[in-house]
Amino acid sequence: MSRSGFMIYGAYGYTGELIARRAVARGHRPLLAGRQRGPLEALARELGLPSVAVALQDSAALVSALERVEVVCHAAGPFVHTSERMVDACLTAQTSYVDITGELPVFARIFSLDEPARRRGVALLPGVGFDVVPSDCLARFVADAVPGATELDIAFATLGRPSGGTTKSSFQGLLRGTFVRREGELREITLGEGVIDVQFSDRKRSALPIPWGDLETAFRTTRIPNITTYMGVPSTTARLLSRALPYTSRFLPPVLRALSRPKVRGAVLSVIDAFVSDPDAREREAGGCFLWARARAADHRTCEAWLDTADGYAFTAQSAVLALEHVMQERPRGALTPAGAFGADFVLEVEGSVRYERLPAP
Repeated sequence: MSRSGFMIYGAYGYTGELIARRAVARGHRPLLAGRQRGPLEALARELGLPSVAVALQDSAALVSALERVEVVCHAAGPFVHTSERMVDACLTAQTSYVDITGELPVFARIFSLDEPARRRGVALLPGVGFDVVPSDCLARFVADAVPGATELDIAFATLGRPSGGTTKSSFQGLLRGTFVRREGELREITLGEGVIDVQFSDRKRSALPIPWGDLETAFRTTRIPNITTYMGVPSTTARLLSRALPYTSRFLPPVLRALSRPKVRGAVLSVIDAFVSDPDAREREAGGCFLWARARAADHRTCEAWLDTADGYAFTAQSAVLALEHVMQERPRGALTPAGAFGADFVLEVEGSVRYERLPAP
């Protein structure tokens, strides 16, 4: 069977549908796929696209579907539970893979498959959405300006609110702990430790260390051994977490262990499903994101830069389709990061992205 185009798996999910609509707007006719036949076929009829209903657990049917396309965009999370089956099927089918994850364990596993991917002649490229295209590209930009840099700080802040899927992934990430990278290794820290102030392009914000995907991706892209990733938070939240540190370090671990129990975790995820609504088109249009990165060398050479982007979901719909186009045109091979595959300027192809090498005038 000849191959053509790409598949979007999880196409009827919140972000998957945004990607599908963006792909159609750019003239593509992707194969839509997912587990639930009803919503999948409804979306396919609306967009006039082919579809295939297939569960990730049905490895033979999944491989057969993947053999129809050159590359798949995997948009069905949480990826820590779904990516392994899809990646393994892609290696079998010799189909390239991109996803929109931001989950550290997913990046780590996929990057460990670089050699098998090269042998099979495919690309494995996780994190082609807001997680982590803007931060990975900005990290490469400042790292390229400071050869031999030993420290990298990356921070982001958003104006929008998360979807239900993002909230569930964030919750499960919280259960795994908060990390930084030191001397090339991930090291766990206490939630609330290491808060700093960051001047973004619009204003100064408190920034809280969180386990963002760049602890894996920026490390792979830049090889800088000491990396901290931050999220902008209200100053009151930052102060509260800092003051609570003596108690957090003692009481948070047992709380997280309790929340990690399958029945408790399942109950929390059900509550998220019931009460967290997805941002609508008006909210996406009004949203926006701000990023900052700084690379430093032992001899005090430093470079910092800023990046403004569209709302994270609008950004992801664009960047995922652009990544699919690049993979089909350039045919990269191996386990790659976005900036590793496409360069630091890839983010500037996404509408609404502006990079600053010095702070813009107020």
